[in-house]
Amino acid sequence: ATCSSTHLPGYEKAYEEIKSLDIDDVYCLSVNDAFVMRQWGLHLGLAEEKSSSASPLNPGNFQQVKVLPDGACLFTRGMGMSCTWDSERGFGERSWRYSVVINDMKIEKLFVEAGKVIQNFDP
Repeated sequence: ATCSSTHLPGYEKAYEEIKSLDIDDVYCLSVNDAFVMRQWGLHLGLAEEKSSSASPLNPGNFQQVKVLPDGACLFTRGMGMSCTWDSERGFGERSWRYSVVINDMKIEKLFVEAGKVIQNFDP
């Protein structure tokens, strides 16, 4: 899948460059539970954060890109990025792929794949 082969690894690779642009941190959110998100990060080889408490998600998340579960799809719906793939592979409600820069709880930039949310899109 594109998220596993390109997106998350790309953000992980560019993490230091992104941070140098005065970005506090980088997060990857998915409509999944915390257990799936953790295993996904481990499967992709993200380095675990085992001791630092600098982030409220640590220890227990990852050293660079932090993974965030949105199991009930609440944040995704609030962002207007919910899509339902009921006929396409039976995935159900998911998050459309997008990147966002949020500064002090305000959206500064929003980049939406294909320019819009598409239902039943072939991943």
